[in-house]
Amino acid sequence: MNYLLAGIVAALIVAYFFSRKSSGEEEEQTVVADDCCGAHEVCEADSLLSSSDKAEYFEDEDLDSYKGHSASSYTDDQIEEFREVLFTLKEREVAGWLKSLQIRQINPPEIIREEALMIVADRRGA
Repeated sequence: MNYLLAGIVAALIVAYFFSRKSSGEEEEQTVVADDCCGAHEVCEADSLLSSSDKAEYFEDEDLDSYKGHSASSYTDDQIEEFREVLFTLKEREVAGWLKSLQIRQINPPEIIREEALMIVADRRGA
């Protein structure tokens, strides 16, 4: 009788520890954005800091001609070139585009930078 009681208690203890372990694993799982690799605690896709020196192009090779250009000295036509690229991007690509411009040493026009940062901020808040 004692062996039976001890076996039941042991089975309950084992079941308790397995249930705690599996519920702890579920708590650690997080929802990962469709464009995030999930390997980092904070998704690098939304980060505005460049972690590599490799530029990614978003069909914006023409913007390379503005390398080193001052953000406040663009003409209206030049601003529209940046705006065309910005509005063809998906929301999840905007942070990557800004990082790419930074790596390529392209200062976007101030108004475009503000618009892009608003898109990134809205995406982070969602």
